[in-house]
Amino acid sequence: MVWAMPVAKSSTAVISPKRDHLMATAARLFYRDGYHAVGIDTLLAEAEVAKMTLYNHFDSKEALIVAVLEKRSATFLAGVKASIAAAGRSPVRQLEAVFEGLRQLFASDEFKGCAFIRALGEYPDPDHPIHRTAWRHKLAVRALLADIATSAGAKSPAAFAESAGMLIDGAIVTAHATGKIDPAETARAAAVSLLKIAGG
Repeated sequence: MVWAMPVAKSSTAVISPKRDHLMATAARLFYRDGYHAVGIDTLLAEAEVAKMTLYNHFDSKEALIVAVLEKRSATFLAGVKASIAAAGRSPVRQLEAVFEGLRQLFASDEFKGCAFIRALGEYPDPDHPIHRTAWRHKLAVRALLADIATSAGAKSPAAFAESAGMLIDGAIVTAHATGKIDPAETARAAAVSLLKIAGG
């Protein structure tokens, strides 16, 4: 299962197809080119919508970025949860499923790094709404990892989740930098070893 490369549709598509189309276009451009690099005029031209359409749905470009990140996060997390559920009850297999999802993500032609790491870098102020939205996603991933560690009987699920989360982020950055999928396997092996140690 490749997680969250396209932005999933939501109920807003029925209420406002223009909003859904604008968000899908924004997600594609932001992910490809960066948040600061994509100006409002470029976004509107690519989406073929009027400026009024943007401001009818979003107070600002930053509000649009927050909405795009929230939607991408929900789609990504749903994919991770589905992979974990499909792996069965073994915590090791569940963890391996997480990293198999990463491997498939890295192999995708659409993979261009992490939308959330990029957002954290472009908006470094920890109090900025975009920074907070991106970091909430990272914490949500760590919460899923902590659940796996709890099932494995880890003495400190939070500590394991922090380490495994750093392995995931490091693998994403390395895969993006090198164009290789190998970092997923390297990180998987390290995470499985950590889980076995954490579980005693």
